[in-house]
Amino acid sequence: MARKSYRLGRRQASVDRTAASILAAARDLVAGGARAGVGEIARRAGVSRITVYNRFGSRARLLEALAPPMPERPATDLRQRMAESCARWAADPALFRHLPPQPDSRIDRELAQKLAAADLLRPGCSIREAEDVIGALTSFALFDRLHADGRRPAAAVAEILMRLAAGILA
Repeated sequence: MARKSYRLGRRQASVDRTAASILAAARDLVAGGARAGVGEIARRAGVSRITVYNRFGSRARLLEALAPPMPERPATDLRQRMAESCARWAADPALFRHLPPQPDSRIDRELAQKLAAADLLRPGCSIREAEDVIGALTSFALFDRLHADGRRPAAAVAEILMRLAAGILA
């Protein structure tokens, strides 16, 4: 019995064309002011409704795919990381003093990479250095030192940390 050989990726061009035709049909309907139902989108694209659902999952996700992605805002992400860390630790500093440090280097590295991609690091600052700085600035030990059992509110500590980050990273 002869065995059929398959090459992975051969259908990718066809899959991409189908997705593009579905998006084009949806774009035309939405731009024309029509209610872009999955059935009408599928009919215009020349595919079945199930193909639309298989590719996009839902009408909402299909419509989301029409909008260009929001630009990343790494500086805002850094500010949010600082604020969330401070708020979490301020809720129960006595507990965190007794827990072992739990660095999240994956998040720190991703944030450092985003800052580098947006050209927000000072010249000569490597991604590794930025990752280490972010990790240090979002550590409980530094928060605890600046918070000093409520001497400064968590939001004030987050602002100090952001000024430090700005001075070191950019």
